[in-house]
Amino acid sequence: MSPRRAAAGGIIDRSRPVGFTFDGVKMSGHEGDTLASALLANGILLVGRSFKYHRPRGILAAGADEPNALVTVLRDGIREPNIPATQIELHEGLRVESQNRFPSLDYDFGALAQLAGPLLSAGFYYKTFMGPVAGPLKGTRLWMFCERFIRRAAGLGRADHKPDPARYERMNAFCDVLVVGGGVAGLTAAEAAAKSGKRVILAEQDPPSAAWPAGPAKRSAAGPRANGRRGLPSASPAWTTCRC
Repeated sequence: MSPRRAAAGGIIDRSRPVGFTFDGVKMSGHEGDTLASALLANGILLVGRSFKYHRPRGILAAGADEPNALVTVLRDGIREPNIPATQIELHEGLRVESQNRFPSLDYDFGALAQLAGPLLSAGFYYKTFMGPVAGPLKGTRLWMFCERFIRRAAGLGRADHKPDPARYERMNAFCDVLVVGGGVAGLTAAEAAAKSGKRVILAEQDPPSAAWPAGPAKRSAAGPRANGRRGLPSASPAWTTCRC
């Protein structure tokens, strides 16, 4: 077990190891991990580079708000870029690459851009590179020249031009009450509505590990599956959960 992993606690299943690769390096996590938690457990603190100066960046948030750990998922020959590592559920055979670096995350040539920092003083509007009023680079000509290089250095992943063969989840359902968000307030509202006899759907974008803390409704570790995923946080048959 990783020395960074707590010996007990959490909702991961320590008896079920899961293998994955990050930048070609084989690693191991557990069922219930996100990619972010598995990387931290494996001692990976550097997960990306900053947008402009390519400064080293680590994991900052725990959900959709994660700004640094944007990765590319490799699946069936298709590249799916710009996915927060905090929202990728770990599964066997997951292959992931870091972004915005060359040739590697640890040794990124783009980090040399930090040397140009003192040249971009306050008041210089580098986003448009407005040139002088006369001469060969007047107006926006300087920007049109520099734009191609700046965009190549931008901190977004490289999209794939191949058609996406994946089939995405779809569920048609009807309810009396729709609760959007599985935080403490959403769980409380959904439980109250379910106890009153209403048909309730609780819609949440994050995995159960991030969305359902211990609170008024507790997730059953071996509970029924909703939309193919484990974790119905109420014993009431009128309560259905889905990811969206």
